[in-house]
Amino acid sequence: MWEEATLSPLPRPRTIFSRALRLRCPACGGRPIVLRWFSLCSSCPACGFHLDRNEPGYWVGSYTINLFATEAVFASYFVAGMALTWPTVPWNGLLYGGIAIGLIVPGLLFPFTKTFYLAVDLCFRPPEPPDLEAPVEPGYRVPSTPTDSVRAK
Repeated sequence: MWEEATLSPLPRPRTIFSRALRLRCPACGGRPIVLRWFSLCSSCPACGFHLDRNEPGYWVGSYTINLFATEAVFASYFVAGMALTWPTVPWNGLLYGGIAIGLIVPGLLFPFTKTFYLAVDLCFRPPEPPDLEAPVEPGYRVPSTPTDSVRAK
């Protein structure tokens, strides 16, 4: 099953980013790749594409995108708050709102920034054969047939 997995040529970047922002596999559009809000599958269930590209520390790029997006939201909030209330700016209100933004926005954007970063990486570095090899999941063996789903003991 996994040995036969091949990825067709990648679509246009617009399609790749559209899939990523809909929380689908940017490579094939398969889903679900989000297990829980803060957890992605190790591989796409449709094409077998490794979502971490088999690199330690791969997701640092998505954390950086998340940080930049959070800072952009905070800067927009801060500038708009100052502009709308000038000359009597409620500094404490801006402070507490900014703290709320810093705590809430990264969590809301988390899965989107992970798939977005994967889409950016796919545009610059197309998948290679190691990206489609069977993932190593603790406690499971690779099924020999599609109906064989016995747990490894």
